[in-house]
Amino acid sequence: MKVRYLDVSKRFGREAVVDRLDLEIPNGEFVVLLGPSGCGKTTTLRMLAGLEEPTSGDIYIGDDRVNDVPTQHRDLAMVFQNYALYPHMTVERNIGYPLRIKKVRDTERRQRVERVAKMLGITALLDRTPRELSGGERQRVALARAIVREPRAFLMDEPLSNLDAKLRTQMRGELKRLQHDLGTTTIYVTHDQAEAMTLAHRVAVMRGGRLQQFAPPLEIYHHPANRFVAEFVGNPGMNFIPGRIDAAARRFVSGEISLPLTADQLADLDGHDQVDLGIRAENIDVSLEPGSEGIAGQVFVVELLGSESYVFFNVGDNKLIARTSAAFRAEPEALLSVKLDLAQACFFDSETGDRIDRQYK
Repeated sequence: MKVRYLDVSKRFGREAVVDRLDLEIPNGEFVVLLGPSGCGKTTTLRMLAGLEEPTSGDIYIGDDRVNDVPTQHRDLAMVFQNYALYPHMTVERNIGYPLRIKKVRDTERRQRVERVAKMLGITALLDRTPRELSGGERQRVALARAIVREPRAFLMDEPLSNLDAKLRTQMRGELKRLQHDLGTTTIYVTHDQAEAMTLAHRVAVMRGGRLQQFAPPLEIYHHPANRFVAEFVGNPGMNFIPGRIDAAARRFVSGEISLPLTADQLADLDGHDQVDLGIRAENIDVSLEPGSEGIAGQVFVVELLGSESYVFFNVGDNKLIARTSAAFRAEPEALLSVKLDLAQACFFDSETGDRIDRQYK
């Protein structure tokens, strides 16, 4: 079911927690609301659920404007961070409770509970109570209770945050497969970019109550709309080098750094003097062998991560990070030759932070 926010704002006193949000979530998509704490993503979800009233604007589920529709009549299923299971009920009764409220006949209710339990691999747990379950099992029960309702959309508010790292990774895969099989519109709130990148068809990045960018994960990663998105999405975040455009020399200049620009880049940057060059860690090549074409850098520290290494280094006053092979070794203060792949670089307006080169446009 398609979901739309049309110029939606939510204020608490004078503070705009959500500010003039326009967002259309296509039918059947898995959309992640991503951003730091306090950015308005949970409030956005709660307004859709009917747990908060928008101060202004309209919210639609399908063709129905739901601003004044009570929560219980919106036909949505929510999965919370704390699972919200009834401790005195068995797993079977917890899953079937929404159907009992809707007065679904006993036979049909049992069939639907058993079908969903089988889908999530928890059939053997139906006679247990929540206190007898692990965190991962409780999360599956919470998901089963949401799925059994066959709602118009699923709303999930950081449902994996209480799980350990290994179980979170496993559950991400199960959630993605589950949503693919069900084809139900899903809106998922998180501050974890790994969840956003792996789960979503599209990601809505929010900051300070405002939507920054709404696009597929790889577009968000490779073509960020502004400096905030570039820095927030990616681990590590994008590197930035503040500088200026020397149009006569056809170069980007920052202190002793001077990098040639293509004709297309110069055309994009025409009229912009002060810019920030942004580049991902994997688009920086570092070498301990001096090279005439490289920029001089100095190692700060090398982090060994098993499958790869991160090299933290300085170029002049700029602190940068490069992603290298696991075999790379260097002592602090070792001298580096640094090469930037400018074909993969982004350019941002130094004042506004907006992306200004053609790759984004």
